[in-house]
Amino acid sequence: MTESIVNTIKTIVITAVVTMVFSCTNDVKKVKDFLADKNLPIGEAYKVNHIHTDSGRVDVKMKAPVMFDFSNRDFHPYSEFPKGIKITSIAKNGDSTTIEGDYAKSYLKTEVSEIKGNVIIYNYAKNHKLVTSQVFWDQKTHYFFTEKRFTFYTLTDTIHGVGFEASEDLEKWWVKNQTGVIYIKD
Repeated sequence: MTESIVNTIKTIVITAVVTMVFSCTNDVKKVKDFLADKNLPIGEAYKVNHIHTDSGRVDVKMKAPVMFDFSNRDFHPYSEFPKGIKITSIAKNGDSTTIEGDYAKSYLKTEVSEIKGNVIIYNYAKNHKLVTSQVFWDQKTHYFFTEKRFTFYTLTDTIHGVGFEASEDLEKWWVKNQTGVIYIKD
């Protein structure tokens, strides 16, 4: 009788161990869904230094202290840069434009980024500089816009206002509500 009880206990223990071993695998989709439900990123990167090339030529450099990857979102996947970002776009002729801010969120499906907190956009060749608290950047159309207060500097002008739109290189720009002196060529 004791041998029968021992065999029953061994069978129960072996069954429990086998069940635990085979139940420890996680379905990748379930893990992604769990992270999305808990509003957790699917990935994190620190001291990001990304260099993009096109046909062997560097055309974009990006630096950020921290990046969170929320690409596990079904409707609006995004990347978040909670401690700031600096992006330099380099044209084929060597001209460059830099944008930096204290915080950024880049939506993957729409390719629109929001950059806010001490935003500075600078075109080195034209010596144009935009300073504002928030800007949206449409990467498909290479276009910046803001509805916030701004200051825009050119070689001859300092323009203040609310509402600004510009091409990505700050060569073409539109001011909505402005103050300041603007010199116009005849």
